[in-house]
Amino acid sequence: MPEKLQARKEVSPPNENIVITDPNRPWWERYQPISYKLCTRSGNEDEFREMVTRCNNVGVRIYVDAVVNHMCGSGGGSGTHSTCGSYFNAGTRDFPAVPYSGWDFNDGKCQTGSGEIENYGDMYQVRDCRLSGLLDLALEKDYVRSEVAEYMNHLIDIGVAGFRIDAAKHMWPGDIKAFLDKLKDLNTQWFSAGTRPFIYQEVIDLGGEPITGSDYFGNGRVTEFKYGAKLGTVIRKWNGEKMAYLKNWGEGWGFVPSDRALVFVDNHDNQRGHGAGGASILTFWDARLYKMAVGFMLAHPYGFTRVMSSFRWPRYFVDGQDVNDWVGPPSNSDGSTKSVTINADTTCGNDWVCEHRWRQIRNMVVFRNVVDGQAFSNWWDNGSNQVAFGRGNKGFIVFNNDDW
Repeated sequence: MPEKLQARKEVSPPNENIVITDPNRPWWERYQPISYKLCTRSGNEDEFREMVTRCNNVGVRIYVDAVVNHMCGSGGGSGTHSTCGSYFNAGTRDFPAVPYSGWDFNDGKCQTGSGEIENYGDMYQVRDCRLSGLLDLALEKDYVRSEVAEYMNHLIDIGVAGFRIDAAKHMWPGDIKAFLDKLKDLNTQWFSAGTRPFIYQEVIDLGGEPITGSDYFGNGRVTEFKYGAKLGTVIRKWNGEKMAYLKNWGEGWGFVPSDRALVFVDNHDNQRGHGAGGASILTFWDARLYKMAVGFMLAHPYGFTRVMSSFRWPRYFVDGQDVNDWVGPPSNSDGSTKSVTINADTTCGNDWVCEHRWRQIRNMVVFRNVVDGQAFSNWWDNGSNQVAFGRGNKGFIVFNNDDW
């Protein structure tokens, strides 16, 4: 698939999730499914359909963040405190709106006393036990695989182009393959016949664990979390790192092969200190350095690139930790997500950051499209933090991250 960045958009999980009020409506409630009905704080199924249709009609492809490893947390209680009002009982593993029952979870398969992942050095725990208390689905069962595939096929029918598989590291690669094999080709209203959905899998592999990104290559691309962590360290000039060292960026830094990698400077997890990467991760809060990092990513040929688009939250640090990292998106009084307003200068309002609209990042998307398929060439550096390189005969870029 040729990479045309200006025409792709990943969206938050569109399926029904638990409503959490302590803390009040955190961003991560979207990652605690209750059913596969399409209604969230972002809107209902009719609104989702209208968005996908409108986007496809102007060439913007929609990719869904698919949360299919688990349902809500084991402490989620019971009732109808969910975005569609569906009843559930986390304690008895009863999710009738799917339906899932106690038979459909890995409680009996997990070999830890707590039922939680206790040791990331044990691949069986990582894949068969609960991640942060989230009820782990038994994806070895054909029934569960079929329910997951039915949900994803419904989205394909609506017109989505592919999926980010959330928490793929916590599923067996063969189980993922089994439900992906059940997926339809993309909707021929917008895609040529026989086009398969584009798949990329969230696999946090920083090294030192038995589960690696390469385990998942057979199913699609994988998220290369080392990319943003290392690039942030270089751009920040930590640990003696210099931009001159980026000459062999990519596989030379121990990353997965370029044709398997989905890369990014930051994502919704690690821009808040969650997930992977630690303090080196650059975000919109570090605007100047962030533009340089995203510019380098978009200019360099390694990997399939993803640009983040964020919202602001009121950061509040205690002992170096942002205690407001849970805060959800800009919201109306009823809890629904606020619309993105566009300012006269084309930036966003309502506390939406819209990094993809920043002039430098927007222009670098154009650069990447122009140089698509061109070789990395003519590297130059000053031995420190001034570097330059070409992309065939189509583009050339210079970075100055020295203090002069």
